[in-house]
Amino acid sequence: MKRLAYLTSKYPAASHVFIRREVQKLREVGLNVDTFSIRQPSEDELKADVDRRESEATWYVLPPKPAQLLRAHAKALLMRPGRYVDTLRQALHHRVPGAKAALWSILHFVEAISLAHELERRSIEHLHNHFANSGANVGFLASRFLGIDWSLTLHGISEFDYPAGPLVAEKIAAAKFVACVSHFGRAQAMRLVDVGFWDKLMVVRCGIDLERFRAATPTSFIPPKEHACRLVSVGRLSPEKGQAGLLCAFAKVARERDVELRLAGDGPERKQLEALTARLGLDERVTFVGRVPSCHVAAELLQADIFIVSSFMEGLPVVLIEALAMGVPVIAPYIAGIPELVEHGVSGLLFPASDWNALAAMVKRLIDDPQARERMAEEGRRRVEAEFELSTAVAPLIRRFREEEAGPEKSSEPAQV
Repeated sequence: MKRLAYLTSKYPAASHVFIRREVQKLREVGLNVDTFSIRQPSEDELKADVDRRESEATWYVLPPKPAQLLRAHAKALLMRPGRYVDTLRQALHHRVPGAKAALWSILHFVEAISLAHELERRSIEHLHNHFANSGANVGFLASRFLGIDWSLTLHGISEFDYPAGPLVAEKIAAAKFVACVSHFGRAQAMRLVDVGFWDKLMVVRCGIDLERFRAATPTSFIPPKEHACRLVSVGRLSPEKGQAGLLCAFAKVARERDVELRLAGDGPERKQLEALTARLGLDERVTFVGRVPSCHVAAELLQADIFIVSSFMEGLPVVLIEALAMGVPVIAPYIAGIPELVEHGVSGLLFPASDWNALAAMVKRLIDDPQARERMAEEGRRRVEAEFELSTAVAPLIRRFREEEAGPEKSSEPAQV
């Protein structure tokens, strides 16, 4: 059976638990999948037993082991000198302009040869990357050096921004196939490449295991509600997530309704957001929960009356899928792949990104209409069950990997043009 490898920049990661779920499902159906990661997760991200087990079974590129690194490069140069030089040349080419980018490309080459050494030792025949970031640069180069198949999953709009964006077209051209988590993301990839590459692009949703997710709902650590309606938002506290705007919208709601807001997550904006909360006089209404382990996200959602996404840019947030799976009514911006899941007024409410007055009005609307909350939550749950349940979501990926094992003559996957 063909041996597959998954490579990410950090695995397992609290914000990318969907990758672990995908790997587990591939293994459950009989595919051999080894996991590789550029960096190691922190101890805070390994609180769940399943994450700790995955970490122990994952091979990490960094921190580098000098003897291992030297051995890998010596062998590569001795056994495949031409390909070694070609891969270095490709690394220097596959980058954005500038001296800093040139230095990073050399580091990516160094890491790629180390990775390739371990891939070859394990007889890996296909390498798959999640996210078109620096980790994908390393995977791209390692696969080129070994001459093995390589594929990629594209997630969000940030992968089409600088500095990753200018390199995406070359990655698509080199890939065996490219999975996109939304039709929106697939469209962004299509605009970068010739129509001849479109049949490489397929939609593969980020799925959730509904039964396991609903069963893993510890609630004892969540304090009881202090106000009539609890709003919850989960995400990294960073500028693109728009939490400052959410706080401004919440301030408008809090003047007229009995509400509280829980912000679950951590990041570089935390101090600024805490200061803004104080200026708005919301200290008694807003709770900064901090980083929440993936195994406890369900508990936060279970205690929510309304779940809110306030981002300026997204792909299709997995936590939004999880909220709907838990039967929580949602409000989210009308951007990227979100409308593929949330139909305005049917399975949730959508507002124009950055329109905080509209967000405040929609929060009030849901607070004042419990029947609408219940109706939208039920429809949202039905949509998740139909398209985002893990087995359904991963099925196109399983078919693709199995068709590769069968050979091109057995392939039946139609071109998605």
